[in-house]
Amino acid sequence: MSATLSSTKSRAALRNTARVSVDLLLVLVLAAVALWLLGRMWSVVWPLIVGLFITTLTWPLARFLRGRGWRPALAASVVTVLFLLVTAGIVALIAVPVASQSGELTDGVVDGIHKLREWAAGPPLNIGDDQISGASDAAVDRIRNSAGSWVTAVFTGVNTVIDGVVTAVLAVFLMFFFLKDGPRFLPWLTRQLPGRLATDIPTVAERGWDTLGAFVRSQAFVGLLDAVFIGIGLWVLGVPLVLPLAVLTFVSAFVPIVGALFAGFVAVLIALVSNGLTDALLVLAIIIVVQQLEGNVFQPIIQSRGLGLHAAVVLLAVTLGGSLAGIVGSLLAVPVAALIAVVWNYVREQLSDPPQEPEADDSLDGAAVPS
Repeated sequence: MSATLSSTKSRAALRNTARVSVDLLLVLVLAAVALWLLGRMWSVVWPLIVGLFITTLTWPLARFLRGRGWRPALAASVVTVLFLLVTAGIVALIAVPVASQSGELTDGVVDGIHKLREWAAGPPLNIGDDQISGASDAAVDRIRNSAGSWVTAVFTGVNTVIDGVVTAVLAVFLMFFFLKDGPRFLPWLTRQLPGRLATDIPTVAERGWDTLGAFVRSQAFVGLLDAVFIGIGLWVLGVPLVLPLAVLTFVSAFVPIVGALFAGFVAVLIALVSNGLTDALLVLAIIIVVQQLEGNVFQPIIQSRGLGLHAAVVLLAVTLGGSLAGIVGSLLAVPVAALIAVVWNYVREQLSDPPQEPEADDSLDGAAVPS
């Protein structure tokens, strides 16, 4: 005889499902409101995030100096100046060799264009000069007709550059204040919060800071691996500007997707104009292999160990962040996922029952102890 459904249990299950659905809906509405407010304040939030990232890189040195008796303001000033000098040195390391060989690179680009034109004129394409000239005239006409959109794009690019400069300046100033007054933040926050929040929020903030530092260090290590492997490949092939390209690869590793594409494009272009098509294809193959190893092996494994996240979670977080917010979403996806894990683990600790002590065996208690 088949069992029949219990109407009482069915109604209870439906009520529980409805209650959970309403709770989840409220949580989603709260998250949507928080994201909307975050977007409205993005001009302030983004420099704050960048400042926190670079603070995690420079804080070990500031902590070392403070431990040797340096005053906080002096230690923060010295570290900030050193950071600016290192950044300027990296830019010079990339720009000076490129500028010194700009004439050779320009000649190589012109020669490459001539070779490409000669190759296109021969079999199997057999594209004549008239066709090439007609295509050039059509391209010029199209550019002229879309002059308005080009002007708009130029102004948009200028605004983007200006926003980037403002963000960088604000981030450096914030880094200085974080280095100087950072250790006093948690005690100050504890005094401002009432009741249990005075313990919970500072604890979560401290764990979040440790997690953010682990993310930045792991990202720097992944970028170093990319720079070393790609630099060795360029050196073996005899491509010029190996050191600037390696430094560019390391710096670009902090900007997901676009950074790797930009660094790879520059390396392939320099190999093409200096060594020819064969070496350019070899450089492209090396970059593809290294990037695949980074995205599928190095980054998930290193970040999963440093952040306490599974490698699959790292991959899914980067994919979701990129689909929701583009480059910025890809950059922030992993640290945001790690911070969510920190909050979740702390909540689980607070909601979990303490481990119970094993109960003593009553039969042993009542047994007579032999003399």
